[in-house]
Order: sequence, then structure tokens, then C-alpha cells
Amino acid sequence: MLQKLREKTSGWIASVILGLLTIPFAFFGVESYMQQQNPDWVAKVEAPPTWWEGAPKFWPASYLWTSEEVTSRDWRLQLENARAQQRQEQGENYDPLAFDSVENKRAILEQLIDQRVMKMAAGRAGVSVSDGQIRKAILELPAFQVDGKFSKERYQIALASQGLSAKGFENEVRSGLELETLPRALNDSAFVTNSEMDRLLKLLSEERSVAFVQLPAPAPDAGPVSGKEIDAYWAAHRNQYRAPEQVTVEYVDIDAKTLTVPPASEAALRERFEKEKGSLGGGGERLVSHILVAVAADATPAQQQAAEAKANKLAAQAKAPGADFAKLATANSDDPMSKTQGGDLGWVAKGVMEKPFEDAVFAMQGGQVAGPVRTQFGWHVVQVREVKGATEANFDQVRERLVTEQAEADRERAFNDISTKLVDIVNKNPTALEPAAKAVGLPVQTLGPFPRGGGAGIAGNRAVQRAAFADSATQDGLVSDTIEIAPDHVVMLRVTQHMPARELPAAQVRDQVVAAIRVERTQKAAQAAADAMVAKLKAGTPMAAVAAERGLAPMAM
Repeated sequence: MLQKLREKTSGWIASVILGLLTIPFAFFGVESYMQQQNPDWVAKVEAPPTWWEGAPKFWPASYLWTSEEVTSRDWRLQLENARAQQRQEQGENYDPLAFDSVENKRAILEQLIDQRVMKMAAGRAGVSVSDGQIRKAILELPAFQVDGKFSKERYQIALASQGLSAKGFENEVRSGLELETLPRALNDSAFVTNSEMDRLLKLLSEERSVAFVQLPAPAPDAGPVSGKEIDAYWAAHRNQYRAPEQVTVEYVDIDAKTLTVPPASEAALRERFEKEKGSLGGGGERLVSHILVAVAADATPAQQQAAEAKANKLAAQAKAPGADFAKLATANSDDPMSKTQGGDLGWVAKGVMEKPFEDAVFAMQGGQVAGPVRTQFGWHVVQVREVKGATEANFDQVRERLVTEQAEADRERAFNDISTKLVDIVNKNPTALEPAAKAVGLPVQTLGPFPRGGGAGIAGNRAVQRAAFADSATQDGLVSDTIEIAPDHVVMLRVTQHMPARELPAAQVRDQVVAAIRVERTQKAAQAAADAMVAKLKAGTPMAAVAAERGLAPMAM
């Protein structure tokens, strides 16, 4: 038997069969039969070879086709970049639920597909970008400009902050230029033929004489509407009759302004007076000089450090025994108004200078030098040459002010204590709000139902809306984090009832459907009257006669 099998498999027919079997293994390899491969793309762009536009899609001609894929990783990365950008642009108004809508995700995918199509088109058209074009594009980018010139230092800092190498950034610029080149070239190559231009000029110079008839609004339909009509209209427009998603919440409101605190004792007021006596009295004036080391608003970190180092050095020189402050200011200050006067700013009262500068000046005694002090203009080395007009505060004169300030401080302290305690208790039992509210002595209030997009009271606050309709609140029943309504005013809420968007039955919206049917009848009647007039005009009846039949007169323009 084995001999017969050997004879059968050694002939030319067996050789042909064996040769045919080796073809798929040559193309695919044995591993393609042994391993399961799952595609990881969410979109694919394919095109036949440029030299064979009609190439079929079936094997083996399909191997000649070129393709560009949008992988799931590409899409997720683009989605997160878009999310971060929108969150930065919108700040507190950012709505994660709106961003994660199906429409928005599809729009981001469409952008990626467009990029792949443009990349493939550029490659098929033989578009290439030279190193010189890349260099020119980078040199002209506004982000790397300082005083209208390219700054290598800013360029390097920007790349480092993004975790990019110079080569990687150049590749990104190259890809961007390749995508832009083809559409820009097509746009620049647009032209208008002579016949098109002649036709346009004729149209622009033509005039028209127009006559028209304006039909009056028809009488509103008031006829009966049958149940069959109602059911048919509702079935055709059922998506228009839906109840929006709604929630009912319970919440605890913590507002420092409404908290009741015991009045401050006389001892506490006296203690506060002693601590703040220096600032409660009349501060008088200070005769001030300064040395300014200017720092530009767009200064790089390196430039800021250099300015601070220079200011520290000047401050040390000015504080040295026997130092001539005026001479130092004349030689080094960047303030053109005062440097010629030895840095003299004259007599300075409170409320005139920036707060950091003012705080430093009014904490000094005559003859002292302090600094450097940072303001929006840069670093200042400050000298107070003389003090005058300072008065000591009297307790009885400032008592009411102290009472008010102490009450505000006590309410703020109580607000922080209550907020912290409430959060701690909720964290131990995150699905219950009432026990925590009871422990801090605040009432639990209810609100709702209210829909997405707004409601009464705190329901109109965007942050409250986001928290109330978050999955953690509607599905898991968790108490929200503290939500800031205003400074020293927060709320914590829990959804007690969640009603998803739902379709309303015909019986519940019967009156609305009847009204809509009658409006539609009225519109159809008006359209029918207008169509009848148009038919007569097309048949050759003069407009004046058609209008006269309805007691109307044509108008001209």
C-alpha cells in the first residue's frame, strides 16, 4: 500500500499540486494560518496605484493599492488633545458631557480621515518639502519670536517643555507643510475663463423689472381633528414630543455670609487691635528712592533669573555701609523718569503704588534699604529716606471696624471648618448627605425636577449642572464634591431622582398635536392658493387678472 502511495505522489500531477500549494505560503507564511490578527484601525483610506487607476480590489491586485489607517490610538490621542484644548479655552464653562457626544467624537474622526486623505494625495502627487522650507517655516513661527526675531533660546525651551527633540519637531513641521501644499497650490491655480468673466459682467450690469402679488395670511384652521389624524401626525413627528432628561436633587448650602457666629469678646478685639495697631493708624508718607531692574512681560525664564540675580547684587551693594544709593540708581536703574534724580520717587502715600511695593515701603523705617521687591515692572531695590505724618490708632475710634473684621474672620473660619467636616463625613458614607448635614447643623434642601441646561436657583449654575447630570450622581447615587457658587459659598448635592429623556405618549400631548395639525393645514391652504395662481400665470393669464380674482393688486419693484 505504501508503495502504491509513493508511486501516486511522485508523478507530474502531484508536483503541480504541490507547487500550487506553495504559492499562498510564499505570500503569507505559515504564521498567518497559525496566528489570529485583528485590525486596530477605526478608519482606512485606500487608493489604487497612480499608474493603474482601474486596478481591481481583489487579490493579488489588491497588494498594489496604497492605504492610510487611523488607528484607535491615533483617535484617542486626538480626542484627548482636543479635550485638553477645549478645557483650557472654556475653563469653568467646559462641559465634559457635551464634549463626549457622538457628534463631537465623529467630527474628530472626520478630521483625522481628512488628514490621511490629504497625506495620501500629497504622496500620489509627488509633493515633497525641502529642508530649507522647513527651516524657513520654523524661523517665522510667532511662538519663537522675540522682538520680531527668531530666538533660539525660546525655541529650545518650547521644545523641552513639550518633550520634543529638534528632529521630531522638524518632522511634524514637514508633515504639516506637506498637507498644506496641495490644497494651497490648487487654490492658487484657480482661474476664470473669458466666457465666464463676460457672463459675470453681463449679469452684474443687468437690471430686472419685477411685479409680484403678496397674498394675505389665511384664516387659521379651526376644523375638527380626528383621532386617526392625531395618531398619524404623532407617529410621524414623535421625536418632537419628548420629555427632557431631568433630575431632582437634595443639597446642603454653605455660605459664609449667612453663617451665624458669636460676637467677638472684648479681649479678642483688644488682641486684634494690638496686632494690627500699626496698620490701623494713619500711615503718613514715606520719602522713597528705588532702583528698578526691568523684566519684560514676555521674558524667558533665563531672562527673569538674570534680572533677579542683578537685583540681588544691587540690593547687597545698596545695603553695604557707606553705599551711595543715588549713585547706584543713576548708574543701574531701568526707570528713565527717576534714574536721573538718583532714583527719587518723592513722598509716597498709601494707595498709590503697587501692593508689594507699598507693603515693603510702609514696613520700613527711615534710612532703611530693602529688596529686591517684585512688581509687574520688574525688581525694585527700595530706600526709605524719611518718614512723616504717621499717627497711632486709638482703640475706641477703630472698635466698630475691628468688630466687623473679626466677624468676617470668624465666619470664614466657621465656613472652612464646616466644609471640611462635611466632606470628611461624606467620604465615609458617599451615598448619603443627610447624616453629614445633620452633623454640621445645616438643613438639607431639595430642588427639582429640572432639565439639562438650566433651572431655578443653583440649578442655573453650570458647575451644578455638570455635577447633577454626571454618571456618578445619576447612576451611582454618589454625593458630589463641593461645588463653588461664589467665593466662600459652596454646595454639595445628591441626586434623589433621575428621569431619562423619554418619548411622551400621544394622549399626553394631544392638545399640542392638534394645534400643530391645524397650523400645518393653514400652511398647506396658503401654499395651494399660491400654487393655483402660479399655474394660471404659467398658462398665460396676466398677473393683473390673476390678482384681481382674489381682490388683490400687483406691486412693482
